[in-house]
Amino acid sequence: MGEMRVPDQKIIEGPAGYVLEDVPHLTDYIPDLPTFPNPLQDNPAYSVVKQYFVNQDDTVPQKIVVQKTSPRGTHFRRAGPRQRVYFESEDVHACIVTCGGLCPGLNTVIREIGGYKGFYARNTIPLTPKAVNDIHKRGGTVLGTSRGGHDTIKIVDSIEDRGINQVYIIGGDGTQKGASAIFQEVRRRGLQVAVVGIPKTIDNDIAVIDKSFGFDTAVEEAQRAINAAHVEAESAENGIGMVKLMGRYSGFIAMYATLASRDVDCCLIPESPFYLEGNGGLLEYIEKRIKENGHIVIVVAEGAGQELVAESMKQAEHDASGNKLLYDVGLWLSQKIKDHFTRKQNLVINLKYIDPTYMIRAIPSIASDNVYCTLLAHSAIHGAMAGYTGFTVGLVNGRHTYIPFYRVTESRNKVVITDRMWARLLSSTNQPSFLCSKVVEEAKTANGTPLKVN
Repeated sequence: MGEMRVPDQKIIEGPAGYVLEDVPHLTDYIPDLPTFPNPLQDNPAYSVVKQYFVNQDDTVPQKIVVQKTSPRGTHFRRAGPRQRVYFESEDVHACIVTCGGLCPGLNTVIREIGGYKGFYARNTIPLTPKAVNDIHKRGGTVLGTSRGGHDTIKIVDSIEDRGINQVYIIGGDGTQKGASAIFQEVRRRGLQVAVVGIPKTIDNDIAVIDKSFGFDTAVEEAQRAINAAHVEAESAENGIGMVKLMGRYSGFIAMYATLASRDVDCCLIPESPFYLEGNGGLLEYIEKRIKENGHIVIVVAEGAGQELVAESMKQAEHDASGNKLLYDVGLWLSQKIKDHFTRKQNLVINLKYIDPTYMIRAIPSIASDNVYCTLLAHSAIHGAMAGYTGFTVGLVNGRHTYIPFYRVTESRNKVVITDRMWARLLSSTNQPSFLCSKVVEEAKTANGTPLKVN
């Protein structure tokens, strides 16, 4: 098996087209580090497990649907405990930082492990087993969070000054880019510090991984808002219930919440452009559904239709993390619908607009997300103890893996509108695609190999 090195990448190639996109290890830049027996081997809780430790050569394929002539393809290193570790338990000084927006499950990850401004503002919180015992039952993050404030040199200075040797950074793609910069500086200084990312985005838009934590909770909680919109719409004459859900660049929450509800008549997401006026437009469809059913329920992702809103609004600003501040498409669309039906004096509507964004972000995670967060945190710890660094932990094809930072930051995961999942939604809502044939062909070309096939 040969090894090919390129900048910031550790690629190992094998027979039949096998490629391992490996993660860095402390011994890559600090040779002859001592190892120690994994203390878990003496833990009675694991004494009944036949093979608790992961084989060093275990890897997980990124793509599992293949043909008989296909190459073995890209793999990632399997997560889990190793028999030998590079830190003694009593010598571990770990820190955890949460960045960006709130997301259900944050406290569960914090509990199991033990903005960036916290690194050098010295507003730290000591985490003891007693302090974190029941924080998984609360929403938000007990550590606090912020956007921006990233200064790699100051952060690594603080890590070095405090004697920290394991750093766990929880956040979205921007945070993972920051974590990668921290790892690069740590490596440049030759520090024995493991830098580990745990991906957090309620939108489920991080590349490579199956899903991000908090997503299931968000879809579940969104049902309450959709149900309320349905009740309001159905109870009024010519009722329109509109719900705006999270989804800045990717419409996964809106799509899955729509499919789960079955009360939604129209779902609008960033990946699928739509138009308002004219034959086959959104306003025509709304009018048609109201005349047929007496009401309509619309779910719109926050990033949908931004190009339409921007035509009549000022230039967008950016938040402290560099994200473009989105226009409120829900309010804008509500007004457009009202204006349209005001011109049609023979049809009076009753529109109710619901924005549950902050209610969804702040709730505790549901059981499935709690378990997922627990396993993510455990995998992160196992990786750091085994000497791996510069990686994000994530679920790939149902297996926990260690993924190089660059793989989760080079692109976003998006809904593929030429895939079967979106077709299922269109079948459920009976809405038109609002797409011309040119847009469909462009989508097919751009997504010839979809990131996710469901």
